[in-house]
Amino acid sequence: MICLMGGIIGILLGAGVSYIASLVAAGLGYEWSFIISPASVIIAFIFSVAIGVIFGTYPALKASRLDPISALRYE
Repeated sequence: MICLMGGIIGILLGAGVSYIASLVAAGLGYEWSFIISPASVIIAFIFSVAIGVIFGTYPALKASRLDPISALRYE
C-alpha cells in the first residue's frame, strides 16, 4: 500500500512540477508544451511498485525464517 501511494504521489508531483516549469518557461517567452506520456507514467508506476514489493518482501522472508527465540536474543 505504501509503494502504491508513493507511486501515485510521485506521478502527481512530477506532473505538477512539469506544469509549473512550462508556465514559468511560457512567462519567460519560451514555448514549452506540457505533455505527459501515458507509457512513461505506467512504466514509472510499475517500477515504483516493483521496487517497493521487492525491498519489502526480501527482509520479511529473511525474518520469517529466523527462530523467534534467537532473533529476540540479539535485540
